[in-house]
Amino acid sequence: MVVSGYHAWLVSLIFLTAAPLMAGAACLYRARRGNYRRGWIALAVAMLLWGGGMAGNLYSGLLLDSWSGVGTFSMLLFILYGVPLILVLAVPEREHWLVRLIDAALALGLGYLFFRHTYAFAAMAEANPENLASLRSMFDIENLFIALFALIRFHTTADPAQRRFFGSFAIYAVLYLATAAFINHLHSDVYYGHWPDIAIGLPFLMLGGLALDDASEGDEASRASVSFEQAVRVGGPLMLPAMLLVVSAVLVRSHPVHAIAGCAAAILGYGFRNIFVQVRSLNAHDQLERLTLVDALTGLANRRQFDASLRREWARAHRTGEGLALLMIDVDHFKLLNDSFGHPVGDRRLHDVAQALAACATRASDIVARYGGEEFVAILPAVTPAQAMLVAETMRTAVARLGLRSPAPLGHVTVSVGIGHIDHVADGDVGALIAAADAALYEAKQGGRNRTMAHPAAPE
Repeated sequence: MVVSGYHAWLVSLIFLTAAPLMAGAACLYRARRGNYRRGWIALAVAMLLWGGGMAGNLYSGLLLDSWSGVGTFSMLLFILYGVPLILVLAVPEREHWLVRLIDAALALGLGYLFFRHTYAFAAMAEANPENLASLRSMFDIENLFIALFALIRFHTTADPAQRRFFGSFAIYAVLYLATAAFINHLHSDVYYGHWPDIAIGLPFLMLGGLALDDASEGDEASRASVSFEQAVRVGGPLMLPAMLLVVSAVLVRSHPVHAIAGCAAAILGYGFRNIFVQVRSLNAHDQLERLTLVDALTGLANRRQFDASLRREWARAHRTGEGLALLMIDVDHFKLLNDSFGHPVGDRRLHDVAQALAACATRASDIVARYGGEEFVAILPAVTPAQAMLVAETMRTAVARLGLRSPAPLGHVTVSVGIGHIDHVADGDVGALIAAADAALYEAKQGGRNRTMAHPAAPE
């Protein structure tokens, strides 16, 4: 710039166009290495937009030789520069593509409204210094917001690659905030081609250097509390609609139609986003709850669900005065089967036996569960001893008819069944029913296996 004389402005504009483009290229290089690709690509897109806006100024200066102001297209690119930055700060990782699409639409709407607001202020700023001051303050607020949230994300991120990215982003954002404030408030009336232009390029050069730095991310953990980290993750998506509402409120007088559209987009967009996220969360919760109550091998209720169900049916029988039966079912000679055929075969035999037992429990109130190892249980509410014996025999014969090969004396898999039954639940504990079923199972196994025995429960 010193030696180019009259053409210093051209040198300056080329530098200010090249600096963000080089920073964007460095961010793409970092993204190709697989270290938090989403973030580095977002920064690269932002650099491309900023460099494109400056290239528009360069084009205007070369062809029009006029410094009447930034063109509409260049200003739009400068405004859109913040959209990918806000997206990477506001949208949590691993979101569904539809959620990301909604967030992207909100970010684009925010960029458009901000453009309308900025363009209107820029047009009025030439005649009114107060409008120019408002325009500068608005840019300060946007840059401050991006810098603060980048620092928060850095402080609350534990993943090394993401922490490295948000650390670099925060350094760039703080430097850009200071540089933009310096230029906008102290040197806004100085044309291109003077020494303050060097300061404009410094944040981009710093970002390029950080992106090209091959130092290891390290394994430093987040210093923030878990509750604060969770609050940032949950509250981050609110940033986009909140900003959209603020900008829409500012536009009410100058562009009422755009303001109403912005408010509607913010409310509906965030509402649809919340509905979709909540539905996915409920589905995940239901699936997780099911996993905690279902035995993975057999698909039956697990021990936890059995314990809760037995207490519930015991209390119901106490209220209604109806009988309650508990069947304890044990696969005969299962250790011999496992030792002879191996555990994979043993697991398949348990699965097949479980399905046969479940098919015999035809009432909706009947519950068949895996009790542990090769032992199963069945809860039969509101049955008589004869009805419980009929279900137990049906289960025993159903397993025998499967003809599952086994090294047991009979050559196929069989089960022994013990029945505990109580006619009327008065006081006492459910342990009496379990003890009765266990005693009956012991008698069935001692009696030769592949048989059913019953034992009345004695109230404690």
